[in-house]
Amino acid sequence: MATLKLTDAKRLVVKIGSALLVDRVTGALRTDWLTSLAADVARLKFGGADVVLVSSGSIALGRSVLGLGQGVLALEQAQAAAAVGQIRLARAYEEVLAPHGLNTAQILLTLEDSADRRRYLNTRNTLATLLGFGTVPIVNENDTIATDEIRYGDNDRLAANVAAMAGADQLVLLSDVDGFYSANPNDDPTATRFDVIPAITPEIEAMAGDAGSGLSKGGMKTKLMAARTATSAGCAMVICEGSAMNPLTGLDAGANCTWFTAAQDPQTARKHWIAAMKPKGAVRLDAGAVTALGRGNSLLPAGVSSVSGDFKRGDPVIIEDPQGARLGIGLSRYTAVEAEAIAGHRSSEIEPILGYPGRAALIHRDDMAL
Repeated sequence: MATLKLTDAKRLVVKIGSALLVDRVTGALRTDWLTSLAADVARLKFGGADVVLVSSGSIALGRSVLGLGQGVLALEQAQAAAAVGQIRLARAYEEVLAPHGLNTAQILLTLEDSADRRRYLNTRNTLATLLGFGTVPIVNENDTIATDEIRYGDNDRLAANVAAMAGADQLVLLSDVDGFYSANPNDDPTATRFDVIPAITPEIEAMAGDAGSGLSKGGMKTKLMAARTATSAGCAMVICEGSAMNPLTGLDAGANCTWFTAAQDPQTARKHWIAAMKPKGAVRLDAGAVTALGRGNSLLPAGVSSVSGDFKRGDPVIIEDPQGARLGIGLSRYTAVEAEAIAGHRSSEIEPILGYPGRAALIHRDDMAL
C-alpha cells in the first residue's frame, strides 16, 4: 500500500507520553523538544489539518514541584501532583504554540466521559467547536479527580477514544519505541518491526508484550487496544519513536514506524456504528423534511410532525417518512419530552418554548445513518 503521510490528514490526534515531555533525571520539562513539536503542529495546521494533542505529563511535572521523588505515589499524592502539574503543562503548550499564532484549549477527561453517552456527545461537540475556532485542544486524563474505577489508566487508549470522538482520520502515538515488533527487541535480537499492519489478528495480539518506560505506563498491549479502537472508528494509527526533535516532521520524512490501517473513513465508520444501535424512539417527518434530508441537511424541529418513545439526549431514534416507513436512524440532540415540545417549530422558537437556548438541529446530519 502507499505510505501514509501526516500531511494527508484532515484531522490528526497526537499522543505525547510523559517520558518524552519530562526529563527522567531532573523532572524538568524538555522545553526544546516541546518547542520543536510546536513547530511541527504549526506546519500541519497551516497545511489545513485540525490537530488535537493528548498529553501526559501533569503528574510527572507536579511531583517534581512538590518534591515527591520518583517512587510509587499514593492516590491522593498523584492527584495533588496532577493538580499542580496541569497548570504548568497547559502553560507550556500555550507558550510554545502562541508564537505560531495558535490558540490552545485544555480538556480534562475521565473514562466516564466516553462511557456515558451524554458526556460523550458533550465532549464531541466541544472538540468540534474548538477545532472550528482553529484552536489546538490539549487533552489529558483528569487525574485530579479520577479513581481507578473511572480511569483510562493510559493515554494510548485515551488518545484512541479522543480520535473516535473527534472523527480523526489519523492518530500518532509518539512513544519510546519505533514501532510494533514481532517480539520485544530488548530481549530477542531476531525481533522484526512491522511497517504496516492491515488487521489485528490473534497472531499479532500474541506478539504484544508489556514493556514500557519508567515514566510511561503503556506497553504494546495497550497500544494494540488503542489501534483496535481507532481503526474501527475509521482512523489509521501509527506508532513511532518520538524523542528526537521535530518528531512529526521526522515521521513524514521516513522515520521507522508501524502503521495500523483503517478499512473505511471516519464518517462511514460512525454511520455504521449508529445504524447498528437499538433505537429508543421515533420521529416522523413531513415531506419537506424528507426532501431536505435527501439533500444532506440536518433534521430541524420544524420538519418533525410527531415524536414517540422515551429517549434521552444522545439516544438513537428511528427516522420515519410521513407514512411511517423507516428512513434510517439518528442520535437525538433532545429528550423525547423536549423533542415533542419543539416539533413543528422553527429553530428560533426553541428558546421561548423550552426556556433556554437549544441546538438548531434535532438530529445533526453527522449523527444519522439513512
